[in-house]
Amino acid sequence: MIVASILTPLEDLLRNILNALHSVGLPWAWSIVGLTIIVRMLLVPLTVKQIHSMQNMQAHAPQMKEIQRKYKGDRTKLNEELMKFYKENNINPAASCLPLLAQLPIFIGLFYTLRAFAKNPPGGQAAIDRGDFGWLHFVPDITKHANSHWSGYVLLTIYVLSQVASTYFMSGTMQKSQRYLMMVLPIIFIPFIVRFPTGLVLYWMTTNLWTVGQGLITRRLIPKVGPPGSPPSGPKRSSRTPPKEPPPEDEAPVADAPAPKPSNAPPRRVKRKKKARR
Repeated sequence: MIVASILTPLEDLLRNILNALHSVGLPWAWSIVGLTIIVRMLLVPLTVKQIHSMQNMQAHAPQMKEIQRKYKGDRTKLNEELMKFYKENNINPAASCLPLLAQLPIFIGLFYTLRAFAKNPPGGQAAIDRGDFGWLHFVPDITKHANSHWSGYVLLTIYVLSQVASTYFMSGTMQKSQRYLMMVLPIIFIPFIVRFPTGLVLYWMTTNLWTVGQGLITRRLIPKVGPPGSPPSGPKRSSRTPPKEPPPEDEAPVADAPAPKPSNAPPRRVKRKKKARR
């Protein structure tokens, strides 16, 4: 196939990395987990750009919604105004997709690598019998299809849950309808993924779990960006935050005495007591 011939150098690179990880004592399944971690670490710069792009789009979301409302009847004009707005505010809407696009060739290359392992496993049948292609005494052979063993369906379930969770953390700028669609897509893809090698499902499950952890760390460490011109949010008070000191007595504000209410009633007459005669 044309795709296979184009990705042959990448397939050779992935095979060499897996062989290197396996040579230090990792089983083949854990070598795939290690490969996933290496790939995600190399993609950290793109991930940082993705996070900054998402924050930038969140900060300008009200202006973009106003443009969409104003030109909702003219699709061409809407696209022109949005492109102009992106350029003026230095927004790259495609930056949020860069990590996913960068992983797509690796995903395809790993597919062909595992398919070659299935046809000619390193170490032969003896390696399979020893469990070199197993994972956690749970998955018997990562080169087989995910539907060849019940453990593959468990991995598919974890894959779907992790994909939904990663979509939740990394789709803050999407509309609700788009977010729901992205969460439903993993379930729609199950009939196709079930024919993939189990090791490929393991790779995608691991990268989804990485994305979930990344989203949790991002929400904890990176403050939310408000709309342009909004005052920065101050630090949150906690039980260890010292209370604010009261102003000095000489600078303490003096409350004004309340003004008397006007009354139209006549003045009250006070009767004097008569002195008793002696």
